[in-house]
Amino acid sequence: MMTTAMKSMLPDLQLAKPSKQGAALRDYDSVRRAIGFISEQWRTQPTIEAMADAAHLTPDELHHLFRRWAGLTPKDFMQALTLDHAKRLLRDSASVLDAAYDSGLSGPGRLHDLFVTHEAMSPGEWKKGGEGMTLRYGFHPSPFGMAIVIASERGLAGLAFADEGEEMPALADMQRRWPLATYIESFAEAAPSAKRIFDSSQWREDQPLRVVLIGTDFEVRVWETLLKIPMGRATTYSDVACKISSPKASRAVGAAVGRNPISFVVPCHRVIGKSGALTGYHWGITRKRAMLGWESGQAAGE
Repeated sequence: MMTTAMKSMLPDLQLAKPSKQGAALRDYDSVRRAIGFISEQWRTQPTIEAMADAAHLTPDELHHLFRRWAGLTPKDFMQALTLDHAKRLLRDSASVLDAAYDSGLSGPGRLHDLFVTHEAMSPGEWKKGGEGMTLRYGFHPSPFGMAIVIASERGLAGLAFADEGEEMPALADMQRRWPLATYIESFAEAAPSAKRIFDSSQWREDQPLRVVLIGTDFEVRVWETLLKIPMGRATTYSDVACKISSPKASRAVGAAVGRNPISFVVPCHRVIGKSGALTGYHWGITRKRAMLGWESGQAAGE
């Protein structure tokens, strides 16, 4: 049930946000419109003028926006959303997972992934539906829209995203995962995790972000495998199934990927179809495209 405090939270946060955070949300709103247009029209290679018009910007504004947001030009970003690019991400995907498990991938391509350390709750704890847990959450601007950051005493437990006006349904979706937990709204207590997730200067292997995986044993095994996919690469549901020794469980793997409660940090967006098709995404296919394109820019800048 939505409390009075919850109902009033979003307007209060809008007033409290620094202008830089508000700008981040405006940036993503423009990016989201541009991505929607590019996703529909990329086969015709639309001009920057057409992309800018769809985003309600001038061509110069769009160019500077994408350089600021993703480190890519609009043309480069459009290329990052093509099927050919997705197939390149998939190339040797099985060997990428093998290398990650056998020896660990090093270098800047793993920077974001190496800054995460994780633990899993026991199956017994998961079956309790979060009973006895206290989860503190806050709404924080991010490169991909408003982020819902959920922290436990043991580490980051949840990360979800919402478009404008959809924050409370998105929060309710997360609360249904652990219905017996106690939820406390605390922007301040969730803020350190939000900063570490989205600020690349905070991605440090020697000071990893702690996450706690709350799910079934099978789901946790899938999510642990996702943590092995390097930024700037992708893999398939069937490759993940093979890696967890369940080669016939691609459909179950897909379901577990869809139930991943820690978006972006546990990179379920890097799992795509064998053909290179992006397939679905719990927080919206446009946001999945945005994440993959944004990561292309991060990898290119290393």
